[in-house]
This record gives sequence, C-alpha cells and structure tokens, in this order.
Amino acid sequence: MRSFTALFFLMIWMLGANSLFAEKLKVNITKDLPYVDVDVWGVPVRIQRIQDTHHKLRNSYIRTSRPTPPFYIQKFQPIPGIETYGELETIYFIRDKLNSDQGLLIDGRMPQWYKQGTIPGAMNIPFSMLADKRYTEKILSLFGAQKKGDKWDFSKALTILVFDNGPWCQQAVTAIKHLVALGYPKEKIKYYRGGMQYWQIVGLTVFNPITLKEVKY
Repeated sequence: MRSFTALFFLMIWMLGANSLFAEKLKVNITKDLPYVDVDVWGVPVRIQRIQDTHHKLRNSYIRTSRPTPPFYIQKFQPIPGIETYGELETIYFIRDKLNSDQGLLIDGRMPQWYKQGTIPGAMNIPFSMLADKRYTEKILSLFGAQKKGDKWDFSKALTILVFDNGPWCQQAVTAIKHLVALGYPKEKIKYYRGGMQYWQIVGLTVFNPITLKEVKY
C-alpha cells in the first residue's frame, strides 16, 4: 500500500512539474497548450512557437504583394461545403487526427516549395498531380478510398487537411477542386487558408522533409 501511495504522489508531482515547466515558456500556443508533439517518419518533432519575442521573418514570407496572375487572394471559403481552418484548428487536427492516423495533412504546393520547409507531419501531394489521371488511383488509395469497379468508395477515406503558401496562393484550392471533381466527400476535406505564411507569422515550427530537421526562419 505504501509503495502504491508513493507512486501515486510521484505521478501527481510529475504532472505538476510538467505543468510548471510548460508555464516557463514565454510564448505558448494557447493558455493551456504550450506545444504539440508529432512523429514525422520516426523523427519526434515538437510544434511550438518561437520563444524569441523579438523574432521577425527574414524569408520570402515577409512580402506583402505578389503579381497577379496567378497570386490572387483566395476567398475565406472558396468552395461551398469545404470547412476552412485557422492555425489552432490545424494544430488540433495534427494532435487529434494526424497523430491517431485518422487524418492526413497535405501540402498541396509544388515540390520546390515543400523541400524548403513544411508543417510537421505534412506529405507533399502537389495540386498538379491531382489533375493527372496517371496518379489518381495511387493518391485516392493512399487517402483510404477503395475502388469498386469503375467507381470509388469513400466511406473509409480519411479526413484530409490541405494547405499551400497562404491566402494569396491558389495551389491548395486547386487541389481541393480536383479532389471534389474526383468525388471525394466535401465533409472529409478541410482547407487551411493561412498556409505557410500565417504559420510562420505566428512563429510555429517548420520542418525540413529532406534534412529531417527544424527550419530556422
């Protein structure tokens, strides 16, 4: 009994210690959420905000304006029936869906963008591949859909969250349009409109899929 009691209080103490440790962070995601851990191809990655309160972006995402076409500002809900996510919803998706293999995080940008850094846990399915019939079966099967004859069964398909560079980028929206055209259920598609620019503006962790290391930006 004593050993059980000691173990119980040790666990309570450890929980309290973890809470105190979390409170030491200067910059949390929310009041009660300092970070989210995710396994990326066997590499443990912690998603949190940059702790330097004087940090400023130094990469291309400091730009405010890009030529149109093709960089028009996207609507908040560009496709009726597709739910739009912000940063918190995206983080919760990673924590609750991606970590439990119930969802996929899709970077819809071209590979040259993806290789520079992406949201931890994201896989690169460029929007152009979704328009190419050569890749349709492989991609939909990867998403959990099942081909039955000439039709696709999406009853066991995963919920996917698609993003690109940001509100000025059309790659994610184009990818989503292709998925809808293929019959993917709208209720199983989410759109993170903020993309990489907003992700970095609030100082969240960026992961390099080539080096398997965090990107300093």
